[in-house]
Amino acid sequence: MGVLFGYFAAADDDDALGAIVRDDDEPFGAGYDGTVVKGIDPVVVLGPAEELVTGRSGAAVRADPRCGALVGMDEDGEAVVLSLSDAFRDALARQDDAALGEVAERWAAVDGVFDGPADPDELAEFLRELAGIAARAVARCARLYCWVCP
Repeated sequence: MGVLFGYFAAADDDDALGAIVRDDDEPFGAGYDGTVVKGIDPVVVLGPAEELVTGRSGAAVRADPRCGALVGMDEDGEAVVLSLSDAFRDALARQDDAALGEVAERWAAVDGVFDGPADPDELAEFLRELAGIAARAVARCARLYCWVCP
């Protein structure tokens, strides 16, 4: 089936853990504003997109303490929550559809990021979903996260 990546907004790190540490039978991320994808991890694959959206260098993105930082894991250790940077959230929230389409084209062309040819249209659709989540997060003073589950 592959690794699933659930990108979502939460009020803070404690709230974000509720996406995977659940007292009910709901799937990971249920009840959160988010989207689920395969193949787009928040550090290696999404990193170049963050660089393109924010205009920050790869070194600056990687140095951001919230970029891919471990927030926590479920008790079985099979799912984790990682944080996304506030700079990425804020920059995504300001992007329009045309700009995100251009970012997707450039992102798809980055060598060594994807496990094969990347479809810019699919990447643009993902970025638009994530930008919508980011805009709503900014409006609620929330942050962006990613849960990861094999």
